[in-house]
Amino acid sequence: MDKVILQKWLQAGYVYQGGLFPTSAGTPQGGILSPTLANMTLDGMETKLIERFATGKKSGKFDHNVAARNQVNLIRYADDFIITGRTKELLENEVKPLVEAFLKERGLTLSEEKTKVTHIEEGFDFLGWNIRKYDGILLTKPSKKNVKAFLGKIREVVKANDMAKQENLIGLLNPMIRGWANYHQGAVAKETFAKVVRCPLDFVFQGSMINIETGRTKSEEDTEARVHGRVQGTGSQAGPRGWGRSWCA
Repeated sequence: MDKVILQKWLQAGYVYQGGLFPTSAGTPQGGILSPTLANMTLDGMETKLIERFATGKKSGKFDHNVAARNQVNLIRYADDFIITGRTKELLENEVKPLVEAFLKERGLTLSEEKTKVTHIEEGFDFLGWNIRKYDGILLTKPSKKNVKAFLGKIREVVKANDMAKQENLIGLLNPMIRGWANYHQGAVAKETFAKVVRCPLDFVFQGSMINIETGRTKSEEDTEARVHGRVQGTGSQAGPRGWGRSWCA
């Protein structure tokens, strides 16, 4: 890591509306410089792992037999990373302490909330995907957390534009849906796509759906419920009679 360049970046300030403003507290998490800084800071982690778990003691060079015995590999994107290993004990007792020491030198710590050791058959989430083996077959699917966050954004857009023309609302939703689908198109996502594709329409036409028991629209029943002070919860909870659970909730 080039510490001189890193220091200059952190102290370079920023330009807004033609004016230069100083920065004294670094860059915010999620800022445009954050991924680059993460890459610079974590650069060298893979080398440390190779030296410890894939290098012959006598030769001091990369040894395929040692690497195959430990099966320690690093996959990293900015500050998100996963490390594989042959056994849980190897990961907990040797790999994790090494990573913690590496981060400590750089003033960082592992997030206890986001860090866990799990078997591939139980799976784990990474970059919006769930990676897991099913009966020995490795499948990568959109994670439940990612799907929930995406549908939340769709719902917010629909609610914020409930008075907009249909074509305008579709114009807002299409780029979001297309971008999310393109991101997951290389994953095993057929079932998820089939379910998710119905949700935007459910959000848009929720107010005009007909209750098959009463023959009235949902908005009419919600209005009556408010008048009589018996509004029930929304989301995955059961609402007025005739409205079942919704996958989109």
